[in-house]
Amino acid sequence: MLKRTLAKTIQEASQHFPVLLLSGPRQIGKTTLLEMCAEDKRHYVTLDDFQARSLAQTDPALFLQAHPAPVIIDEVQYAPALLSAIKMLVDKEKVPGMFWLTGSQKFHLMRGVTESLAGRVAIIDMLGLSQAEIDGRSEKLPPFLPTSDWIQQAKRYSGNTKLLHDVYKQIWLGAYPKLHQDPLMSREMFYHSYVQTYIQRDVKDILNITDQVTFMRFLRATAVRTGQLLNYSDLARDVDIDHKTAKAWLSVLETAGLVYLLQPYHRNVNKRLLKTPKIYFLDTGLCAYLTQWPTAESLEMGPMNGAILETYLFSEILKSYWHHGLEAPFYYYRDIDQQEVDLVIETGEALYPVEFKKTASPGKSACKNFHALKKLGKPIGEGAVVCFVERDTLITQDVHAIPVGFI
Repeated sequence: MLKRTLAKTIQEASQHFPVLLLSGPRQIGKTTLLEMCAEDKRHYVTLDDFQARSLAQTDPALFLQAHPAPVIIDEVQYAPALLSAIKMLVDKEKVPGMFWLTGSQKFHLMRGVTESLAGRVAIIDMLGLSQAEIDGRSEKLPPFLPTSDWIQQAKRYSGNTKLLHDVYKQIWLGAYPKLHQDPLMSREMFYHSYVQTYIQRDVKDILNITDQVTFMRFLRATAVRTGQLLNYSDLARDVDIDHKTAKAWLSVLETAGLVYLLQPYHRNVNKRLLKTPKIYFLDTGLCAYLTQWPTAESLEMGPMNGAILETYLFSEILKSYWHHGLEAPFYYYRDIDQQEVDLVIETGEALYPVEFKKTASPGKSACKNFHALKKLGKPIGEGAVVCFVERDTLITQDVHAIPVGFI
């Protein structure tokens, strides 16, 4: 098994909280990671098992007697009543690390967690394999920030230069562990099964959707829009559903960890939620499957090549934060003059601008909009253009060209 960055975070959080919740899409390795961290010292039970689910739903106290702590409980969203029983037990015992939970449907899960386990639970988000994890360098690399210090660390641990074709092969394959651990696994068979078995089943559980053909059109229409500004009305019109339905269905994809809505940055914090977000599919392989690119070469040459590269790099940077147990202070910038910055990372000290480009020779025009951030009234840190340069170089005094292979 490939080493996962989150292993250290899980062990540390479990020393301080009685409950740990690992949340993320199905099939990304949540259970495998927890079992590895447990080192056979924890009982395991999954609520995908109908008998276990029935007991957890009808008699949570008896369920916890049958499966005593320390325990891993998989897919806990199927038994919301279990959370109250866990609260009573951890309040009585006051022992850290009693319950490790996984969940793949935040839509229902988070309300129960915040109501029952507030202050008692460490909530950790997880995604598929990062490129750093695949390369075996994730434990040595801190979360991405386009500073000279980060670049020097990345340079020390990065492997060979990532060539254009190799990157698009990775984008097309995606980040689900099974596709990397089983070289004989058919990519098409995996994603077909994933959509039919997990996505549609989970969505049906939440929204009771009966028209699966329309929902598949919705999935594909959403995937086509990755890396773009989200327009609910256009999305609804393309799928032939109403605006309210489009918003509800997209909310489910977001809470299932399949898409991410990147909010725009504004000086007024409240306004961040009022403007149009950008949408990113969090697994590029699933996105490429839904948009029906038959090969990595066709994806690389097709009209989505820029958007899918931006999606891939954004998701890799997001993983560098989430897989260290950190929130991602990410935004994009766009003003009325159409000046746009792909990614703005906010720290307490500064704003760090980042652009994603499919080029091996970026010029000053690649970072021409970074100056627009000065009007936001906060210091501007070092910036970066992440692209296909062979080695890191300076574009300007404060802007680095960073190889894709560093991320």
